[in-house]
Order: sequence, then structure tokens, then C-alpha cells
Amino acid sequence: MFICKKCKNEDKFDLFPSENYKGEGKIEYFFDKNGTIKISADNYTFIPDLEFMNEHAVCDYCGSIYSWEYSR
Repeated sequence: MFICKKCKNEDKFDLFPSENYKGEGKIEYFFDKNGTIKISADNYTFIPDLEFMNEHAVCDYCGSIYSWEYSR
């Protein structure tokens, strides 16, 4: 789980791919049965780490970027 350092909202984000990304661009996130967040990008599914979040996620509530930390 990730929390925005600025507004303290948890796991409310949008993703923006790198401008060099060559894939189709179908990106979504979901939680598995254990509550672990997973991201699917063009049918490749992975568990994001903090570095990924700070490079590719923007907070849905306050619009902050580079402001994520682990919430647990």
C-alpha cells in the first residue's frame, strides 16, 4: 500500500507511462485477495515498488507527483 505524503490519501492514483513506452498503453491496477496492489500494463502484471510509484504515479486527490511512501 502507498500513501501520498502531501494529502495522506492511500492508493488513490493514476499512472502515466514513460514517453519512451512502446506498448499499447492499457494500464490498470487492482488488489489481489491478500490486499496486495498489482499493476497490469499490456497484460504484464507486477507488484509496484516505491521507486516505480514515485516515477509513474500521480495522486488522484491532490495531483502530487514524486510524493509516495509506504503506508504499512
